[in-house]
Amino acid sequence: MPRITKIYTKQGDSGSTRLGGGQKVSKTSPRIAAYGTVDELNSVIGVALASGLDPGLVEPLSKIQNELFHLGSDLCILEEDKKTLPVPRIEPHHVEALEGILDRLTVEVGPLENFILPGGSIGAAHLHVARTVCRRAERLVVALAEEETVGSETVRYLNRLSDALFVMARFENKRKGIDDVCWDSRS
Repeated sequence: MPRITKIYTKQGDSGSTRLGGGQKVSKTSPRIAAYGTVDELNSVIGVALASGLDPGLVEPLSKIQNELFHLGSDLCILEEDKKTLPVPRIEPHHVEALEGILDRLTVEVGPLENFILPGGSIGAAHLHVARTVCRRAERLVVALAEEETVGSETVRYLNRLSDALFVMARFENKRKGIDDVCWDSRS
């Protein structure tokens, strides 16, 4: 566990930052944009948790928040540096755990019969925001992966997580006794 004794270092005042392996890069680099958006996603999930979600979502979302730190670590270290810098990574078991959550919650909420608009309860609305931030993070990681090597499970994890957040939003509405907001394609 790293010990941080001072929050500001002044090293980023020039618009650059350092990756976990020490490489100096612009704060606008695709890698920084990708893991910065993963950090944003983690914060949005924190807001959803603070909104008073159903207890059935608290434990899995808290675990997901920790895994998002793994994902940030996975993205912060270049693949070639991982040979000498052992860091937490997203692994197949993380993706499989999300699939288990999806399967369990889908049984309770039932099949999707229409497109759903973001909304319903406040918690579900926050989870829908988290889902859209997750999709943006996924797009940024895919763009990064087109230029540089990234962890093999990062895109799969984000893809599955966005699906899980969608189902969690439906679950939250159901547990709160609030109907999902269905898209009216005829209006």
